[in-house]
Amino acid sequence: MPVLVASDLDRTLIYSAAALALTMPDARAPRLLCVEVHESRPLSYMTETAAQLLTDLGDAAVFVPTTTRTRKQYQRINLPGPAPKYAICANGGHLLVDGVTDAVWHAGVLARLADECAPLAEVRAHLEESADPAWVRKHRVAEDLFAYLVVERELLPEEWVKELAVWAENRGWTVSLQGRKIYAVPKPLTKSAAVREIARRTGAELVLAAGDSLLDADLLLAADRGWRPGHGELADTDFTAPGISALPERGVLAGERILREFLRAQRATA
Repeated sequence: MPVLVASDLDRTLIYSAAALALTMPDARAPRLLCVEVHESRPLSYMTETAAQLLTDLGDAAVFVPTTTRTRKQYQRINLPGPAPKYAICANGGHLLVDGVTDAVWHAGVLARLADECAPLAEVRAHLEESADPAWVRKHRVAEDLFAYLVVERELLPEEWVKELAVWAENRGWTVSLQGRKIYAVPKPLTKSAAVREIARRTGAELVLAAGDSLLDADLLLAADRGWRPGHGELADTDFTAPGISALPERGVLAGERILREFLRAQRATA
């Protein structure tokens, strides 16, 4: 039976320049491969070693990029290795098969959201009313499924985030702070549901996963084995559960370690 590897991308496998966390002397820094260009500028990286590990993993397992990014944002990424047959975008709102949205899956997601949580319009209105323009740089809606703010992190009041989380919880939504972005995401919109569907289609009996943020918690809990890096929301809250390993590495070297763990676990099943 195939092994399914579902991994978050940003700050798990790929890293912006600001998130690399290169603490060694410059002369000993790892060689980096740019895997994303945006507006003609390099945006995201992984180590060259990680690139080779991902290529090996893609040859040996069903690798599924699993991201909160929109489809357009995901399609900017040029990962090494075989092109994944499946990908999960918009936190599970879109299941891509050979790069194309599965319309039946998406319709089912929309139906669940209509039944189980407050509408996006209500959340957007609350964000518009309560967020201070002094620290908000952009209001964004992703795929008509969830909302996020781009903020000046150093000016962002911690209490406001806590209050937003409570407000959202009461309406069936989750709040996640990742770098300069605050996400408000419906609780029924999960990466884990889409991963379970891909496992069903592929016949995978072993599911491996990795992620760094609160929006990855359900993914890690649903997997047979999971890994989280030493940075991010899950590390900050000391998130742990049976079958989930907390790695000490931070930054781009954590991505390399995660890929090594995926390959080690996959090879143990061969």
